[in-house]
Amino acid sequence: MNETLQFLARHGYLLLAGSVLGRQACLPIPANLFLIAAGALAHDGKLNISVAVGVSVMTFIFADLAWYDAGRRFGHRMLHFVCGLSRDPESCVQRAEKTFARHGVNTLLVSKFVIGLDAVAVPMTGAAGVRLLHFILFEALGALFWSAGYASIGYLFSNQLDSVAVHIARMGVISAIALGFIVCYYIARRLTRWLRFLRQFKLARITPEELRNKLSKGEDILLVDLQGRQHSRVKPMAIPGAVRINPRHLERYHNVQIPLSQEVVLYCACPGEFTSARVALALKRRGIEQVRPLAGGLQAWRDRGFPLTSEVHTASGLKMHS
Repeated sequence: MNETLQFLARHGYLLLAGSVLGRQACLPIPANLFLIAAGALAHDGKLNISVAVGVSVMTFIFADLAWYDAGRRFGHRMLHFVCGLSRDPESCVQRAEKTFARHGVNTLLVSKFVIGLDAVAVPMTGAAGVRLLHFILFEALGALFWSAGYASIGYLFSNQLDSVAVHIARMGVISAIALGFIVCYYIARRLTRWLRFLRQFKLARITPEELRNKLSKGEDILLVDLQGRQHSRVKPMAIPGAVRINPRHLERYHNVQIPLSQEVVLYCACPGEFTSARVALALKRRGIEQVRPLAGGLQAWRDRGFPLTSEVHTASGLKMHS
């Protein structure tokens, strides 16, 4: 038995749990190879195959409970986060929603065998409001099918254990390099896209004077107030005619009709435009192109003595139509 196999036999269960945790954290760790090795070691009496499968299943449940809870807390925002690394995040989200709408919680039974599906299936389950016990049952079954399948392969082909060990050793180095590359690529890509959008967004700003003139002329403008729900007794002021939304819960707004050709002006209470930029990016992803921030926000409008009101409509949803 070579050194790699001796190490696997000595720390097999711990390594198996760590590899599954890493896999569920979206790291490039070959948990399936660790399970194959565990099955082969079990054939030679170095590990117990039932314990190995049990450790894998319990680790899957433990790790995915965090994703399930994140889905329940953050809804579809979590889905957008998970799909953020894909080439087309919006299509990724739509495919995930369509798959889950067709198969529901049964998706968990096969998701671990499908690359990419496992990353979105668990958060989708939480976002869909599936009960915790129902989730644990299907999660455990799916993890059992996956774990038992790979462990059985190792058990049946234990004579190839040396090759598996060599692959695991190589994959350890490759995974470390791949992980570093993925992290750097992800940060660089998101930063580049964000900076490019911010530059374009700033160029599209509308001044308080321009907005007032447009409103005076009766132009079709949707004013979106981003002050969210306020817990103070004093109602925050707003520009007359604005619709108030909570920028922290954008996934809830999907019912208010917004024509794709309508101009949308966003503003918040602070002079900075970070919140407006984040909401504008979300709207652009939904197909609304004419999104502009109010330069200086509500404070700039107030400083010019333009009209304000404490009566503002609170939106229950945002939905586009052509």
